[in-house]
Amino acid sequence: MHDRLSPTPEVAAALAEGRPVVALESTVISHGMPFPKNLETATALEDAVRAEGAVPATIAVLDGRIRVGLDGEALERLARGGTGVMKLSRRDLPVALATGALGATTVAATMIAARLAGIAVFATGGLGGVHRGAETSFDVSADLDELARTSVCVVCAGAKSILDLPKTLEVLETRGVPVLGLGTDSFPAFYSRNSGLPVSHRCDNVHEVAAILRAKWELGLEGGVVLANPIPEADALDGAAMEQAIAQALKDAEHHGITGKSVTPFLLAALERITGGRSLTANMALIRNNAVTAARLAAAYAALAAR
Repeated sequence: MHDRLSPTPEVAAALAEGRPVVALESTVISHGMPFPKNLETATALEDAVRAEGAVPATIAVLDGRIRVGLDGEALERLARGGTGVMKLSRRDLPVALATGALGATTVAATMIAARLAGIAVFATGGLGGVHRGAETSFDVSADLDELARTSVCVVCAGAKSILDLPKTLEVLETRGVPVLGLGTDSFPAFYSRNSGLPVSHRCDNVHEVAAILRAKWELGLEGGVVLANPIPEADALDGAAMEQAIAQALKDAEHHGITGKSVTPFLLAALERITGGRSLTANMALIRNNAVTAARLAAAYAALAAR
């Protein structure tokens, strides 16, 4: 294991013994939700993974180390950190490590750390992707390039619906990233179950997904896999209503001159305000659902690896 990594004893033991481990990102704690909802959600995600028989490994940078697994004190530091917490993608990891900054990992940075630690499955809310208006802003998330190069399966509710979903899927196709739909032929739209866009392959159980992961990586086809896991029907929001809310949030972002890595947290906060909190409730539900699915997939993949 890389000498910049500090796994908890629980995570280290599970990896050494070939037991299922699920990586969890930390920007959902620092930038995705307000305190104390963020801390409650982080704890609930870890509990959900454990309930399925897997070990949670929430990833962040603290005191010059990539921490793979966080204790209660570290989780609370991130939850209360506010603007003092760096949002870390691939380009930011070296800076945070060298300066000893407190940093929360995005999808891209979490994938890097998970791969270094030997963790194959990662649960998040939604992917980053191609932003609306990217043909003039060139705003494309580093998550997409990371998926092309880093061999980790990302369990998500599609890409965040504030993005340009057709363009996001086109980039994933160009990069050779399989987009698997769990029990669905359609790519989910984060808050809603159906974007009307197709996935590259439908899987009806996690055992099929695990077999695809093994086949891909055994062939030497480096790079990630997206497992698109729709939000539970009971928690889904109306797609048309969310499009209206997103349009208003985008206007607000433009009015305030919000750009770069500040766009996503601004839009998520704006949507929470516009929807009267319904978007936050849905966000929490879909992330938990992804954590449960990821734990089941990690168990299936570990069982295959043990054969």
